[in-house]
Amino acid sequence: MKVMKKLIVRLTAVAVIFFTIAAIVSLKADKAYGYVVNDDGKIKNGVYAGSINLSGMTSDEARNAVTKYIAGLSNKTVQLNTVNDNFVEASAGSLGLTWKNPEIIDEATALGREGNVVARFKEMKDLERANKVYDIKLQFDEKSIEKIINEKCTTYDQTAVDASLSREGGSFVVTPGQDGIAVDVDASVTKVRDYLETLWTREDTKIDLATATVEPKGKTEDLEQVKDVLGTFTTSFSTSASGRSANVRNGCSLINGTLLYPGEQLSVYEKVSPFTEENGYYLAGSYNNGLVVETLGGGICQVSSTLYNAVIRAELQVDERSNHSMVVSYVDLSADAAISGTSKDFKFTNSTEYPIYIAGSTTDEKKITFTIYGKETRPESRKLEFESEMISETVPEGEKIIADPSQPVGYRTSQSAHTGYTANYWKIVKEDGQETDRVKLNSSTYMASPRTVTYGTGGDVTGAMSAAIGTQSSDYCSAVAAQLVSAANAANIAAAEQAAEAAAEEAQD
Repeated sequence: MKVMKKLIVRLTAVAVIFFTIAAIVSLKADKAYGYVVNDDGKIKNGVYAGSINLSGMTSDEARNAVTKYIAGLSNKTVQLNTVNDNFVEASAGSLGLTWKNPEIIDEATALGREGNVVARFKEMKDLERANKVYDIKLQFDEKSIEKIINEKCTTYDQTAVDASLSREGGSFVVTPGQDGIAVDVDASVTKVRDYLETLWTREDTKIDLATATVEPKGKTEDLEQVKDVLGTFTTSFSTSASGRSANVRNGCSLINGTLLYPGEQLSVYEKVSPFTEENGYYLAGSYNNGLVVETLGGGICQVSSTLYNAVIRAELQVDERSNHSMVVSYVDLSADAAISGTSKDFKFTNSTEYPIYIAGSTTDEKKITFTIYGKETRPESRKLEFESEMISETVPEGEKIIADPSQPVGYRTSQSAHTGYTANYWKIVKEDGQETDRVKLNSSTYMASPRTVTYGTGGDVTGAMSAAIGTQSSDYCSAVAAQLVSAANAANIAAAEQAAEAAAEEAQD
């Protein structure tokens, strides 16, 4: 027991002596470096951030010094080499340069001030032997780099020239394509960022952007496969006036020569629009809410309907098709394909495994033909027939009288009645002359429209013409219009006579 007490006393004494010595050493060290008794909080001598000497600086002073250094780097020029020896110059700042590790200032300020006495003493002794240098790390914003590459560097891309196919003298001519070269934006963004963050010497520099070869669309061997007629169809516009005839010819020419690769879609509306005089269109009749009205491009629906019939004979994939509001005369019921702005379009996809070529032509006899060429893969024994099936018929009754305030009293025009129908359109497949399949391609509903008579009401100050139209009797409207015109003529004659008499009296005076 006495031995144990003596051991405890001795250990206690040793501990006291140890901590006393440690305190003395710590005090001496602290006094030697002057930051415990009178610590000014400044960074110790021999501490650097990169090449910037932070010795004796406060934390704020050190942070400002590095920030100023970064601002200077922002003005450094980075030359981005693009395609064919072209280049774009950008500042490092425009590429999103920022200071990645500002925490080094806190670490530098804490050097020699944190940890136990031994650790602090060691840090101070290390500074006596060598400087402490913190690496200034930079980072760059990928979105900023991508923006400059997209907006400025890709303008020098060399576009690939696609292989082309033309029809000359009844034969196809293939023109091979040419490779292009373009900046690989994603790869270039990574390359620029990695170089600037890890390899950059922080002086003006040059970086070669990543580029890639752009292969042209279509291979000569694929286009040489296009030689078979997959589907063809012809309609007549012999009864069309000059404006409508010109529109049909123009629309046909805008589609002629179209080449579609497997999986590509054609929108007839996009192909033939805009419907302007500058794009070759004239005023001609077209359907609008049950009436025939004059519009730029009237007749374009015959172009799309003719193409539709060629497409279904080529058995391509029909993506969108709409019937007219009223029946048309140039194709059977349900065999039409209307175009009306973006609300009605005819779209189809090349669903074959080879390119297809669309040839369109018109003749002096006012016929329009579309022929779709490709590689025939269907068996010779497979034949197609198409059948229009009328489901119901609606005969319009009476007549409709409408006013046109843009025309004067006495103006009259009429539009014949249109019978309404519902109909189906069928594709019939035959093998060796025997029907093997019957597919309903579409169903259509055409509105019935009574005979419509339009009367001008412009200048109808008494409202007599408008009141007559309210009776919905064309005979009565015609009679009232005749009376109003007669009265107007009489008034004009009387006014002319009065004017003549006044002129004669003035001459005598």
